[in-house]
Amino acid sequence: MNNNNNKHSTDTIGMLSLSLRMIIGWTYFSAFWRRLIIDNKLIPEEAGYIGEKFNHFLPNALGIKPIIEYLVLNPDALQVAMVAFTIIEAIVGLLLILGLFTRLASVGVFGLAMGILLGSGWIGTTCLDEWQIGILGLAGGFTLFLTGSGYYSFDHFFKKKGYAFTGKNWFPWLGSGDIPFARMKGFIFVFSMAIFGLALFTNQVFHGGVWGTLHNKSVRPIVEISNIQNNDSELTFEVYRVEGADVYGSFLIGIEVLDEQNNVVKALRHEDLANFPLDKIHNHYVAKVKPGKHSMIIPLGAKADLTIDISDLPSTGDYTLKLIDISGIEWIESIP
Repeated sequence: MNNNNNKHSTDTIGMLSLSLRMIIGWTYFSAFWRRLIIDNKLIPEEAGYIGEKFNHFLPNALGIKPIIEYLVLNPDALQVAMVAFTIIEAIVGLLLILGLFTRLASVGVFGLAMGILLGSGWIGTTCLDEWQIGILGLAGGFTLFLTGSGYYSFDHFFKKKGYAFTGKNWFPWLGSGDIPFARMKGFIFVFSMAIFGLALFTNQVFHGGVWGTLHNKSVRPIVEISNIQNNDSELTFEVYRVEGADVYGSFLIGIEVLDEQNNVVKALRHEDLANFPLDKIHNHYVAKVKPGKHSMIIPLGAKADLTIDISDLPSTGDYTLKLIDISGIEWIESIP
């Protein structure tokens, strides 16, 4: 095949992926557009701050949990990361839409999609939303790296105009153009199978979607109770919400202390929790446990130490702590 036919084939292949390039480009650019232009969600003190949504990923993130936890424990670093992440999404998306340095942008898509998949692939109340976005982003990014962009792109425009940089050896690898596909057949097969394997693995880990029992960690709220400390006058314990819908808090309407016969000897009802003293709540992350209008709100990924007064209880005896969600779900832990 001569060079002209090679060039024509490369441009045609790139053109065939035009719709994929535009949609993936808009998917990432629109995140920047929604988050900063339409409604600024990069201000930590305001509702809808993207850092709180990032905090939602933490409980069941795969592989990158230490990175997420470091950021949500350090609000200043988190804000810098959210701004940087938003700018990268904007650049990657815009480059794809324009078809400018397409293969470099496709590597950006691959990296962003990997972060989405590992961080939030477990979230999705109905259609495994984040998992689908992540795994399709991986496949789409890899495909765009192979195709580059064709006739309808700035890569093609600059090559047609004969700009000097388009003749450099690096340009086909970062922009568009002919790359040695004949020598890449093995690489393409192995990498494609690796993406498929990652799809099966994450689908199974997050959702049980390959074998066994299906599960969805975004359906029912789960609050873990730990680090219970009883000094006879105050009871301090840690609550950590690890499952449930990311857009809907767990609404705690009751905290009870039970004796050995399961009699309620101390009770805080929804009115008490709606007026719970802020100085008795110590939040660990940017997603905060806080009093709501009719209950205490525990967002997904929030972790906090709560302290309640138990000075009116006998110091001897075996007690049990019970938390009650508005849905009727209860979480119980023995008090040491």
